[in-house]
Amino acid sequence: MRPFRVETHSAAETHALAVALAGVVRTGDVILLSGDLGAGKTVFARGLAEGLGVDDQVVSPTFTIVREYRGRLPLVHVDVYRLESLRELEDLGFDEIVRDDVVAVIEWGDSVAALFPEWLEVRFELSTGGPEVDDVRVLELTVRGAYWIERSDALAGVADRVGASRARS
Repeated sequence: MRPFRVETHSAAETHALAVALAGVVRTGDVILLSGDLGAGKTVFARGLAEGLGVDDQVVSPTFTIVREYRGRLPLVHVDVYRLESLRELEDLGFDEIVRDDVVAVIEWGDSVAALFPEWLEVRFELSTGGPEVDDVRVLELTVRGAYWIERSDALAGVADRVGASRARS
């Protein structure tokens, strides 16, 4: 299945996209976030947490590597930026952290995609169109696995809703 692209024009829109995506996710889902520093990965994770009913403040787990949150669905937020090898994940007990009873969102997730049979990857690209589009991001959503493919229409609907709300404002 081909990836689809969503353009967001502010951190608030990136956040809103993730809030809406929370209505599509299920426990056991793995969402991999990839892109440059400052591209919006943590903003997206905060939106996903809000959409899952997490009341706690969501902060980047860059130094702690893993943070867990309780909400409508439990969320595990992982940042693998500082890890040098997949072996380090094994040493952390990664298979016990990312489990079937949580939604896992993993920053810098493209580096660990091989560990999972199914996932949604959200790749963030900053616009290079000049100062008038400083806050524009292109998010490319790619699915792998039957569980995500069966929800591809719902994912497309989420992207359409974010675009439609921008058109109304």
